[in-house]
Amino acid sequence: MKVEEKGNVMTLKDTQGDLTAFLMKVTHQYKTYENHNIIIDLLAYKEVSIEEVKSFLPLSKQHKKNKKSFVIVVSDFDYNALPTKLTVVPTLLEANDIIDMEEIERDLGF
Repeated sequence: MKVEEKGNVMTLKDTQGDLTAFLMKVTHQYKTYENHNIIIDLLAYKEVSIEEVKSFLPLSKQHKKNKKSFVIVVSDFDYNALPTKLTVVPTLLEANDIIDMEEIERDLGF
């Protein structure tokens, strides 16, 4: 797993090619990232199923309860098929934009 930290954002990227193992690793190391906004970078995967993306939902809910952003980046995906509780975007730039907007909303008390 590759971890990049930029300010208050941690970008987590799988380097093994095993999404299940990646999710388990992120879950087990969650305490390390809980005070940062998180971007889960799945761009290395050519195909990701809806169920695989949904498997991040419990982690996303937990993170959002802590008033932090949790964004998953997947290219070429049916974004409308996912629950609205998950934030999934096609590019890292959009992920950072979403985090910036959510930070502003939290600062304003929304």
